[in-house]
Amino acid sequence: MEAMKERHSVRQYTDQTLDEEVIRLLTEEIDACNQESGLHIQLVKNEPKAFDGFMAHYGKFSGVTNYIAMVGKKGPALEETCGYYGERLVLKAQQLGLNTCWVAMTYSKVKSAYSVDAGEKLCIVISLGYGKNQGVPHKSKSVDQVAKADGPMPDWFRSGVKASLLAPTAMNQQKYQFTLNGKIVSARAGMGFYSKIDLGIVKYHFELGAGRENFSWI
Repeated sequence: MEAMKERHSVRQYTDQTLDEEVIRLLTEEIDACNQESGLHIQLVKNEPKAFDGFMAHYGKFSGVTNYIAMVGKKGPALEETCGYYGERLVLKAQQLGLNTCWVAMTYSKVKSAYSVDAGEKLCIVISLGYGKNQGVPHKSKSVDQVAKADGPMPDWFRSGVKASLLAPTAMNQQKYQFTLNGKIVSARAGMGFYSKIDLGIVKYHFELGAGRENFSWI
């Protein structure tokens, strides 16, 4: 919860190299995510070309030489799965003293930097490093704007929704809806760019805030 509250998007990074112990712990977490999800997530280090083009500068990125490539098998579940496990890595990076930013379009694909096997695609990347600042909190909707329940909201549900509101979403639009029916929770993506990735991100936050033992997804 601490990491969720402290983590904000950061686009400018210092030239400090990643600490070896940090790399080891992050790689362990990536391996665990790949094992659990079937994704092909890769940590790319010391690779400046992806964030050296016009689009990256237009997106106000600077100093990015490390990033996480979210790669996986093509299919309807890929984007949501990448959002879920990518956010797990984002929060791990925050705990390790790093800063991050989800990056959908403002980077160049450097195909020699990571591998995309047959039937796979690069879904999105996450910039990574020691930020020049810690970023700023995004504007947030209220609990009632993104959630509804079939009766009074139990504390665990409200805590889950509050945690979801700390999550990054594309253009900070927070276009998603949680619905509670008994102990069954449904999460629906709204319309818009990258809404399925956003859904995976907010579902991960919701689980941490609500406690997985308190409910089941529908």
